[in-house]
Amino acid sequence: MTEWDYSQTDWDAVRRLSRWYSGDVHDSLERLGGFGHLAGITLQGRLAPGQVVCGPAVTVQFAPSPRKGQPQDVYHHAIDNVPAGAILVVDASCAPGSCSGELMSSGAKTHGAVATIVDGTVRDTAQVQALGYPLFGRARSPVSVSGKMEPKRSQVPITVAGVRVEPGDVIFADVDGVVVIPKAMVAAVADEADRLGRDEAAARDRVLAGEKLQAIWQVSPDIA
Repeated sequence: MTEWDYSQTDWDAVRRLSRWYSGDVHDSLERLGGFGHLAGITLQGRLAPGQVVCGPAVTVQFAPSPRKGQPQDVYHHAIDNVPAGAILVVDASCAPGSCSGELMSSGAKTHGAVATIVDGTVRDTAQVQALGYPLFGRARSPVSVSGKMEPKRSQVPITVAGVRVEPGDVIFADVDGVVVIPKAMVAAVADEADRLGRDEAAARDRVLAGEKLQAIWQVSPDIA
């Protein structure tokens, strides 16, 4: 995959994953030996009821910087070139300040991104919510990044909440949180999520029909 060419993305797996929710997706990832929850990253923008977002990651990494004004060309370049359906994942954890708000979200949405995930604070959340854009971050703060940090690199591996995120890894997010799926595992996780989703649907039907939970999920006698 070249820097901005996401033609090798498994879009069929992305579509299948989008039928489920983050609990199913992360359970499926864990069953296959992975772990991808971005602890502490929560929805600050807007999702419609039941909406999820899922797509390949475009990464941006900030670094401490005393420069003031708007030295954000690396971040702007990533937004301007984001492939349609992708999700921006930004490591802005190196200093205080909110790198994303109304204008960055407006640009991202206009150029085809389906969400932005920030390891750091975000701002202008009332305007972002009015925009209907799924912006995720650690918290809200009106403080700017000017004189504190600036984006230095894009399309490089980053680490968020102890989880490695590489360009092209698939991000799944909903109101419960954000999950990173390594690109090499995406098809297998989608297959597992399909199986788990079918099993959960069958269990849900049994619960709603009045069946006892202990009858549905019987404890194996082999478990001590």
